[in-house]
Amino acid sequence: METVGQIIRAKRESLGLLLRQVASYLDIDQAILSKIERNERKPNKDNIIKLAEILKLDEEDLLVQFMSEKIAYEIADEAYANKVLKVAEQKVKYLKSNLVKN
Repeated sequence: METVGQIIRAKRESLGLLLRQVASYLDIDQAILSKIERNERKPNKDNIIKLAEILKLDEEDLLVQFMSEKIAYEIADEAYANKVLKVAEQKVKYLKSNLVKN
């Protein structure tokens, strides 16, 4: 399974875009983008949205990868990680249904 950084690098290279071009579009230093691509630094949500645009990636798919990766890194070392995910899924459904009603 590819990481967000690997997806970004592969797509940037396939489009023939230089690191400095994409970094300029994001208004960040190219060293930061390089670290994002090497999974040494995590992008923020705004950067993910801009990356999807410039790299012609599906925004929803890239955001799902980004958010799921954040969650996975947060709980990966927990003994009950799979159970936590199942309960969290139920809580999300509950919260969404209650937020819609209010």
